[in-house]
Amino acid sequence: MAKIVIDARELRTSTGRYVERLLHYLQKTDTANKYIVLLTPKDFDTWQPSAKNFSKLSCKYKEFTFGEQLGYARMLYKLKPDLVHFAMIQQPILYFGRSVSTFHDLTTVRYKNPNKPAWIYWAKLPAYWLVIQIAARKNKLLITPTEYVKKDVTQFTKISPDKIITTLEAADEFKEPAKALPALLGKSFIMYVGRPQPHKNLSRLIKAFSALKKKHPSLRLVLAGKKDPIHATYVDYAQQLGVAEDIIFTGFVTDGELRWLYQNCQAYIFPSLSEGFGLPGLEAMLHSAPVVSSNATCLPEVYGDAAEYFDPTNTLEMTKKIDLVISDSALRKKLTTKGYHHAKTFSWNRMATQSVAVYEEALGM
Repeated sequence: MAKIVIDARELRTSTGRYVERLLHYLQKTDTANKYIVLLTPKDFDTWQPSAKNFSKLSCKYKEFTFGEQLGYARMLYKLKPDLVHFAMIQQPILYFGRSVSTFHDLTTVRYKNPNKPAWIYWAKLPAYWLVIQIAARKNKLLITPTEYVKKDVTQFTKISPDKIITTLEAADEFKEPAKALPALLGKSFIMYVGRPQPHKNLSRLIKAFSALKKKHPSLRLVLAGKKDPIHATYVDYAQQLGVAEDIIFTGFVTDGELRWLYQNCQAYIFPSLSEGFGLPGLEAMLHSAPVVSSNATCLPEVYGDAAEYFDPTNTLEMTKKIDLVISDSALRKKLTTKGYHHAKTFSWNRMATQSVAVYEEALGM
């Protein structure tokens, strides 16, 4: 029985779904190893082990801090694990025990956080670069969610692709029944759900929407997701284009409300410039939304022939592809059916089983 530590400090971030699903299915599939799950103090009570071979510890060290580099490394050495799985790139470069790491994407070094001063990004960029380069070399194996990210990491770090294993993620069907948003009942709308960061390309989506309004005057654009300071920028831009009244910023939505949005939208639009997996589009497919997606990075790999694609830097092409789908009910039905069956081919359980195989290979078992 190996003693495996899983770094789950990112449970409430954009990578949190991956970590939570990994833990959920590891508890169902691996009874042979002993697991210790490290959680931040704020997340400690939100996750409880359900298998006897799983336990948890609180870890106070935040990512990309001196505390992470020194205190967290010391904590790991004291635990004396056979293996550590860092579920993200952020990790102590001074920990040299046996480990594997999941590289979800390289967004950290390519796009700055618009909610923080630019100087912070540029000041931390060398540290980001250093952590990625060292982590790629000191881990026994790396895990990526797509072949695209595997290739990207290989090119960025110059390590051998043989050291990287792809474990595809999956989407979950919501347990909550659909719950309508009263303001959208009987309305025609397209939608996006997710973070509003610049690489999500929402400015071009808003511009495409303003063009679509000329042919579809009653159409609305729903931007769902937790409120963010950057939303004010998009509101200003929508006002300049004269479409602000027809764009709905829902704020946080429950799973039931999101299910209803997916089931009732004319199309789910994913205009992103860069993704590591593209989970929202797969989730939309699973809940019967026709998907119109950017053709950037990993998205064609994940969505296959179950989506319509556009160049995310070409607003005219984006507009035409959205118009094509919302104007053709037969095409929407085809995409909905194909998308649902495509999404069902992905499996978190398979991902967890593959992760155990990675652990065993790293341990030389």
